[in-house]
Amino acid sequence: MEEEFLKSVNEHQGIIFKVCRMYCSDNTDAEDLFQEILLHLWKSWPTFNATAKVSTWIYQVSLNTAITRLRKNSRRPAHKVLSLAQDSIREVPTQRLDILFDKELQDAIDGLDKFDKALVILYLDEKSYKEIAEIMGLTEGNVGVKINRIKKKLKEKIKR
Repeated sequence: MEEEFLKSVNEHQGIIFKVCRMYCSDNTDAEDLFQEILLHLWKSWPTFNATAKVSTWIYQVSLNTAITRLRKNSRRPAHKVLSLAQDSIREVPTQRLDILFDKELQDAIDGLDKFDKALVILYLDEKSYKEIAEIMGLTEGNVGVKINRIKKKLKEKIKR
């Protein structure tokens, strides 16, 4: 079970990196979120439904973890996190977390709410509306409408 999990996570770790980059302002936060997502993935691995794609499941867990973390952090005063040695999980390659979009686009995306940001991540990752709908729990039609609205918002923000 452990080998299957590690293989799946290593094959799809780019998904986790994208989510971390979109929801974190610096590498330290992104690395913390990456570890938190791995923990949630591992905890939910035994209940993973093999009829769904692994990538879809990883997106769901990653986005839910990032959004939940964002909610918790917005309600809580800042605190210092203790650093613990990591024995069995390999270190996060920080160069993968430094991937940036055009500065204007990144700033515009950062200004979106957490759900719109999740849709943008999936859209920029060239997921189909069907896959996005499955990951986000929406209908395909709703995904199309939301993405078109988000595109308009981003164009307006960039024009300013």
